[in-house]
Amino acid sequence: MIAKIFSSCVIGVEAHEVIVETDTGGGLPGINIVGLPDTAVKESRDRIKSAIKNSGYSFPAKKITVNLAPADIKKEGSSFDLPIALSILATEGVADSSLLSDFVFCGELSLDGKLKPIKGALPIAMALKKTGRKKFILPKVNSKEAAVVDDIGVYPMESLKDVIDFLNGRIQAPQKCSTETVMKRAARYRVDFNDVKGQEHVKRGLEVAAAGGHNVLLIGPPGSGKSMLAKRLPTILSDMTLEESLETSKIQSVAGLLPPNKGLMLTRPFRSPHHTISDAALVGGGPNPMPGEISLAHNGVLFLDELPEFKRNVLEVMRQPLEEGSITISRVSNRLTYPSKFMLVAAMNPCPCGYFTDPKRECHCSPFQIQNYLSKISGPLLDRIDMHLEVPRLKLENLTDKRRGEPSEEIRKRVDSAREVQKARYKNDRVYFNAHLESKELEKYCVLDKESEELLKLAILELGISARAYDKILKVARTIADLDGKEIIEAHHISEAISYRSLDRNLWG
Repeated sequence: MIAKIFSSCVIGVEAHEVIVETDTGGGLPGINIVGLPDTAVKESRDRIKSAIKNSGYSFPAKKITVNLAPADIKKEGSSFDLPIALSILATEGVADSSLLSDFVFCGELSLDGKLKPIKGALPIAMALKKTGRKKFILPKVNSKEAAVVDDIGVYPMESLKDVIDFLNGRIQAPQKCSTETVMKRAARYRVDFNDVKGQEHVKRGLEVAAAGGHNVLLIGPPGSGKSMLAKRLPTILSDMTLEESLETSKIQSVAGLLPPNKGLMLTRPFRSPHHTISDAALVGGGPNPMPGEISLAHNGVLFLDELPEFKRNVLEVMRQPLEEGSITISRVSNRLTYPSKFMLVAAMNPCPCGYFTDPKRECHCSPFQIQNYLSKISGPLLDRIDMHLEVPRLKLENLTDKRRGEPSEEIRKRVDSAREVQKARYKNDRVYFNAHLESKELEKYCVLDKESEELLKLAILELGISARAYDKILKVARTIADLDGKEIIEAHHISEAISYRSLDRNLWG
């Protein structure tokens, strides 16, 4: 007898339908799984056998052949345990085979028959709309992330026995939660900008960066608060839309990082990899390609602390994703594309010892050491960073001040207002933030008054502002004007934008 069960596997961030076909017949007892299974799928034979027996069913003493179709797609992971077990039991008449074609099954089995969580439940649920099957049976732990997809019936189960009893009509499945219910929960962060003492200039710079989607480089001595400020940047970014939340949750689900019993990611991700990270771990890849840190930071912030300590080849692979908002990983067997739209925030010391710009501590580095240290950051990568913010050492009066700073909620209101202005301005262009403006858009949207034009010319002549920095100044000035509610860029907007490029002259010039 042949039984067919529908399941799914995730390749990249997209799910593909897999049909589990099982045939039982004469011959030596055993299970043979075909259809390009990986090691985890092959090892499921022993798990399935124990799970069936410990759930109170008899395991057939027959030759069992399991085919995972289509056979040319590599099947990875342990999510095929449940459909394979059900297909074996269906050949013995234990499960009602007439109902099986209405459902998609995914789940890992423990030896006692309990269902354990899987990776990629959300993209699988999102892909069900294309297949026409609207019912999804999966482990209870993954039910909330799958339930956020509209028009999909999600049936959370705790064990193999529960699945059999449900299919045979002996128990009722619990109701699913709705997307609206999940999105009503407020996005909560454990940190806030009012925790930061002093550094008002840097806070203002980060507000401008958040409003325009600009990449930022923080430079200052150790202990000045660079990491503390960077970790609070997501708290002033606009709340994620439903589309952004689904995109972000999808990647986290594929990577197995979505917290248990959590439906959607409502807070913007903040990723902070160590400087010893490899290029494959940063952009994604490996023998079985998985999303890298730049994709896990999609719609959020990627923070690179101690930027010059990263290997040069690791930093260089970020150049294309920063421009295109995605990364394509090519392998012999397949070609995967992961989204990677993120804000890059980098932090570094001004020299190897860290005290080159510190008025209180003496720097012991030679000019050659300082230049060698700074040259680890290539020009093309630096070209993609719009703002350089100097983070000085805190003064004593700032440290002892008991007053709280401005909360993130108030700053976020101004950021939201500026982003709404940009959304309305660029509704007919393929531009979302001021940071994404190209040369043609700069001429069209960055209109200067006479005084600001003169100031910018003076900056180019007297301060040695490069052509590369010229475009960056215009983009940042456009954002400052949006925060100020002005359509024409004025002189004080240009002046503030130039102040965010001063390190370009002081350290690299």
